[in-house]
Amino acid sequence: MDKLNTTAWEGRTQTLTGGITEAEAARIHATLGDDRDTPPRLGDPIPPLWHWCAFPPTTPMSGLGGDGHPLLGDFLPPVPLERRMWASGKLDFGEPMRVGETLNLHSTIASVLEKDTNSGPMVVVTVDHQVHAERGLAIKERQNIVYLEIPDQFRPPPKRPMPEASVVRRSKHVSEALLFRFSAITFNAHRIHFDLPYAQKVERYPGLVIHGPLQAMLLMKEACRYRNACPTYFDFRCVHPSLLIPGHSPDVDLMGTEDDSGSLSLYCGQDNHQTMQATAIWENT
Repeated sequence: MDKLNTTAWEGRTQTLTGGITEAEAARIHATLGDDRDTPPRLGDPIPPLWHWCAFPPTTPMSGLGGDGHPLLGDFLPPVPLERRMWASGKLDFGEPMRVGETLNLHSTIASVLEKDTNSGPMVVVTVDHQVHAERGLAIKERQNIVYLEIPDQFRPPPKRPMPEASVVRRSKHVSEALLFRFSAITFNAHRIHFDLPYAQKVERYPGLVIHGPLQAMLLMKEACRYRNACPTYFDFRCVHPSLLIPGHSPDVDLMGTEDDSGSLSLYCGQDNHQTMQATAIWENT
């Protein structure tokens, strides 16, 4: 792998303006919300993590790579590895964001780390984000993006079992339509989420890949439902690909355990093994 000049990319910044209109809130709710609830209206608070839909990329079609992602080298460094994934993140929540208000996103590349692993070279790009709403700082977020070589066959990491006891337990039906809609509301054209021949033949996954942010949003929704309040801190990390494989169960399991301090450890899984781990903390616990 060609070496990156990491010094040239660390500290690079980008500022975007966005928001979620009432019409966009209705589409997000139609994808992720409960049928018995009404979508947020103008001036209502935006549910946590919906800001991931507030700053869609505006890259023209000519600027997309073969995988459907925007080509690297503008804000993010030109990593010479073809597989990319949003591996983990952590967020602190401040002022509420509301439907219809202007939001500003300021992003900084905190680090670019090159590693040699047993499965080949890896690059981890860490990006710090701050989202400002009209009332002040709404979110401080750290995002870790991992870049890898595409393997010649699917080699998943070891499976970790789901917890035996849980205070949160729910199953979510996943379909091609859900993956398509989530790609649409986040304006994410990564083909592993909706193009089965590409996912199988090019990136060597046995099925469509269920978005990491989708899993995180499902777990956040369970955390809010369990406490009837939104967490002030949330982190997540992918531990195994979550896949929609032809002929296999299309359901994912959402579980959670509570510790003595009141924080919630959350798990998304399939076939009784974890695909994502998360933690939710409330300030008053």
